[in-house]
Amino acid sequence: MVYTRGCRIGQRWMLAGWVACASLGLATSPSVALAQTSLDASAAQSSSEQGVTVKVTAKSIGLPDSQWEFAVVLDTHSADLSDDLAQSAILTTDDGRRFKPTGWLGAPPGGHHREGVLAFDVPAPRPGAIELRIDRPGESAPRTFRWQL
Repeated sequence: MVYTRGCRIGQRWMLAGWVACASLGLATSPSVALAQTSLDASAAQSSSEQGVTVKVTAKSIGLPDSQWEFAVVLDTHSADLSDDLAQSAILTTDDGRRFKPTGWLGAPPGGHHREGVLAFDVPAPRPGAIELRIDRPGESAPRTFRWQL
């Protein structure tokens, strides 16, 4: 009889543990979904033309009360990377608003490899999609990188 009673108590504790785990999983699932959205939005994008590769990764887009940042890497074996990215980049929202960078923190113009971060003020209201355009000297069309938010 004692064994049966102890088994019932053990089953109750096991059931309580399962309920607690399930509740914790449900409570954190919106956070997991948000994190997955952020990871998708921050995937690196790359464009290679005329011997120059431009790679852009969204570092902190969509976060309120902070600047939106994009890591930019330029690589070449044949050209000089004299771009002034603070002047040649523009962020456009899906509703047509345009934002110039508030700054570039990174390597100065020149050389065959440059990297740094372009920062922008947060567009309000929040857009559903954004596009970063970088106009490069001597290229007929801007490099375009898009994210769904």
